[in-house]
Formats: sequence, structure tokens, C-alpha cells
Amino acid sequence: MISRISGTLIHLDLKAAIIDVAGVGYKVYVGGECLEALAGNIGQQVSLFTYLAVRETALDLYGFKNQETLDMFELLITVSGIGPKSALGILGLASAHTLREAIVSEDISYLTKVSGIGKKSAEKIVLELKGKFKDDYGPTPSGKDVTKEALAVEALKSLGFDEREARDAVKKMDKDLGTEDMIKQALKEIGRS
Repeated sequence: MISRISGTLIHLDLKAAIIDVAGVGYKVYVGGECLEALAGNIGQQVSLFTYLAVRETALDLYGFKNQETLDMFELLITVSGIGPKSALGILGLASAHTLREAIVSEDISYLTKVSGIGKKSAEKIVLELKGKFKDDYGPTPSGKDVTKEALAVEALKSLGFDEREARDAVKKMDKDLGTEDMIKQALKEIGRS
């Protein structure tokens, strides 16, 4: 399998890049962050993490800016009904980190909003992938894996704010804040609105 490619970027459009490696041009399907990173680099040396999708009629190469995005892509294509092009499209609309947080917190409405997929696909992704991130997020006393952002939203809801208002305020917070500080800052943000 081809897991990384380095060479000269000779062509780039909205769907794919062509990278020249020792005189051979490899077409690599790209999207989202990778497309942005490659823009303006025609004629320059580039390096991408890749996934080789083998089909009966084609060998398609998909490129990613970093290992985290490739890992998320590989998880997404394990979900029934999500193929490589769909997975690349999802990652083009939301970062791997954002998707992981939505999956872990089982936030289907947020997942459909940020990734552009339908409710049934979002439910299937959550159902099939939520247990894959236990190393990143420890279980809470209830046994359910959640992010600090999800905890902050729940805390704000318990204070009487509606879910949308709480989620919008938490989204504006610095992700490096602890849960308690995130709640305090979100309350100030809601107070200003």
C-alpha cells in the first residue's frame, strides 16, 4: 500500500492534485485542509499521507495533510455506506478533531450540521465509531464518553439555557480552557448577547 507520497506538485484542481515522483505523475484526490495547504504550491515539493483504495476497475489514491486526518478517513470508510469519496467530502467540511468530538459526545445534530451528512448517516457513524475513541477521552461516571465541550453545553442547559444557545456560546470558547472555565466564559458570552 502507498502510505505517503513526496514529489513536485504539478497540477491542482478542486478534486485532485498531480504529484510528480521521479517522472511519474500520481493523481491524488484531496479535499478540505489538504487542498488549502497545497494551494499556491505548484512547482514546489510537497508531501502527503495517503490511502490507496483498491476497486475492481481502479486504484484511487487519497491524500491528507496529516496522520490524524488520514486516521479519521480510515475510520469513516469502515462505516457501511460511507465510501472513500464520501469520507473525503465529510473531512472537507469538518476537521478530524471536530468529527471525533461530535462522535464521542454522540451529538448527531452537531455532526449533521458541521459535516453536511444526513441524519441517518450521522447516526450510523456515531453507532459504529463511538467506541473507537476511548483512548482519547476517558469514561465519565455514567460510563458515557464525553468531551469538555459537551459537558459545558450540558451544564448550561441545566442552568436553563436552550441547547442551541449553549452550543453556540461554547463553540466560541478557547478549546484549551478547562470545563469549568469554559462554562464561566460561555455564561459571559451569553450575557453579552
